[in-house]
Amino acid sequence: MPTLLHLDSSAVADGSVSREVTAAFRAAWQAEHPEGTVIYRDLAADPLPHLDVHGITAGFTPVGARSAEQAAAYALRDELMAELETADAVLIGSPMYNFTVPSSLKAWLDQVILVGRTAGEAPSAKGTPVTVVAARGGSYAPGAPREPFEFVTTYLEKVLTGMLGLEVDFIVPEFTLAGTVPAMADFIPKAAESKAQALEQAARRGKEQAVRSAV
Repeated sequence: MPTLLHLDSSAVADGSVSREVTAAFRAAWQAEHPEGTVIYRDLAADPLPHLDVHGITAGFTPVGARSAEQAAAYALRDELMAELETADAVLIGSPMYNFTVPSSLKAWLDQVILVGRTAGEAPSAKGTPVTVVAARGGSYAPGAPREPFEFVTTYLEKVLTGMLGLEVDFIVPEFTLAGTVPAMADFIPKAAESKAQALEQAARRGKEQAVRSAV
């Protein structure tokens, strides 16, 4: 049966635009695959440990020579890498925090990137389609004053495609803070328009990926 790996990383449980948009994608995917499997990780509510020396060295140490700490660290990495490898589609919700991805998402990436398995000359999940919902409080689009500060899509595109060999597509709802920051009140209509477009894109993309999984 088809499998969707769904990751959310917003620290906001209620009112998160990235979570709302990923939910629209997931609903569309599940409508096509009600019998399918969804592996869900809320990286904010249930954060993964940051990669430490045991996890790093375990990846390059023969199984029989690993310490107890290395074995435990690698067991987690193996579980996370297996989830990525078995997925027919991947869905990631990533708001922008201080111009880049949340540290919880970075922790997941560090755990799953292992040269010789998921990264390197023959990445084990190569070609898997990934949809990233990259929400941000303002606009960092081409031509915007803060375009040079955009390190979410620029970073994730390099890591997900360049290291993991995945096929990445971005959905970018903007001006998500317009309704809560008084100085951004003039952008409320733009925020509503951007969110509506993101929800539409997510539903369409979810259906497309479900159909692709069935082929």
